[in-house]
Amino acid sequence: MRVLIADDHALFRDGLRSLLEAHGVVVVAEARNGREAVDLTRLHRPDIVLMDLAMPEMDGLAATRLLSAELPEAKVVVLTASDEDADLFEAVKSGAQGYLTKDLEAARLFDLLEAAMRGEPALAPALAQKVLREFARPTPDRADRDPEAPTDREREVLDLLVAGVTSNRELAERLFVSENTVKYHLRNILRKLHLQNRAQVVAYALRHGLVARPDADPA
Repeated sequence: MRVLIADDHALFRDGLRSLLEAHGVVVVAEARNGREAVDLTRLHRPDIVLMDLAMPEMDGLAATRLLSAELPEAKVVVLTASDEDADLFEAVKSGAQGYLTKDLEAARLFDLLEAAMRGEPALAPALAQKVLREFARPTPDRADRDPEAPTDREREVLDLLVAGVTSNRELAERLFVSENTVKYHLRNILRKLHLQNRAQVVAYALRHGLVARPDADPA
């Protein structure tokens, strides 16, 4: 795993670098602000960018939007002191693959970074629930879109995602296909719905009735 650290506090960067390297993670670069984060990501092409939010010159949200548009293969995981819901929601809207707070335990940090590497949301369960509730609310900009209809197989993937099956391995086992096939279907779903990550896909599917809510009364 190759990681870029973007944070304006030198002591925090030093401590995080030491922690990551002690676990075999390669830290390819450190950025002091969002602008440096974008430039260094273009140069080094890390697997993951650990992005602080409050930074000078360009903040983490603006940098995340640029990177998700230009270099989507570099997964942005926000690592911040902010536990504000508004920051969480805006980070997901901006294309972040995850949202972690700086009081996270080290073992959990590495579990979630591994999840991000697999293309899964790097979110604690409580934060994931907040995201789903927020994105399930109707919004005019999304309601006006006319996305390409998902195939039957893609609807099966959507059903499983909404049911809480988010890892590629579990999806592949449930559908009796390879993980590469799962990734192919997920890419098509993101493209068709004009979305950037799985959290947005689940919320969109619920909001627009593409699948039944998992807690819906069948009667």
